[in-house]
Amino acid sequence: MALGTATAPYELRFDSGRICLDLLATTHPEERLDSAEPLRAWITGSGLVPAGTPLASADSSWIVGFRELRGHIGQLVCKEPSGDSRSFVIALARVNELARAEPPVPSAVWDAGGSLVRALCSAPTCAALLAAVARDTVELLTDPAARASIRQCEGDNCPIVYLDTSRGRRRRWCSSEVCGNRERVARHRRRAALARA
Repeated sequence: MALGTATAPYELRFDSGRICLDLLATTHPEERLDSAEPLRAWITGSGLVPAGTPLASADSSWIVGFRELRGHIGQLVCKEPSGDSRSFVIALARVNELARAEPPVPSAVWDAGGSLVRALCSAPTCAALLAAVARDTVELLTDPAARASIRQCEGDNCPIVYLDTSRGRRRRWCSSEVCGNRERVARHRRRAALARA
């Protein structure tokens, strides 16, 4: 599977348009970050670290940190910003706090084939990776055009949030192949049932 798209409804998704929104998608249709292995796959698939970066230190404490950040991101992007909302203010303060840590530091290095590739200067820490996701959240929240492009999937029972960067800003589903296909099949079945009636 190419990590940039989802071909089945239960694979990790990396098609929301932002790393922080991809983290939100790890709750649907069930909890994805339930052990260190899926968390490592998500960290690599999201592009937080280059492919092949060792993540042996990712353990259950990392899962707790990523789930906590995910909850705060959900509070911030699924509601209108409000200084009067206690939950919004608390979530924003925590995201800002996490964003203060140093994110992973990349370098351009030569690979065995003589091409420049991205590598990290040192093994990533949980705090560094959380900082990178928190900074992405801050960028999203403070970019009026990006914030105006946040959409909730119109698929039946789909909570996924994505950036609508389509021409005309008419994208309805998190994925045309997943929720869009389900909607087209359901519409076809309704028409077929009406035709039989």
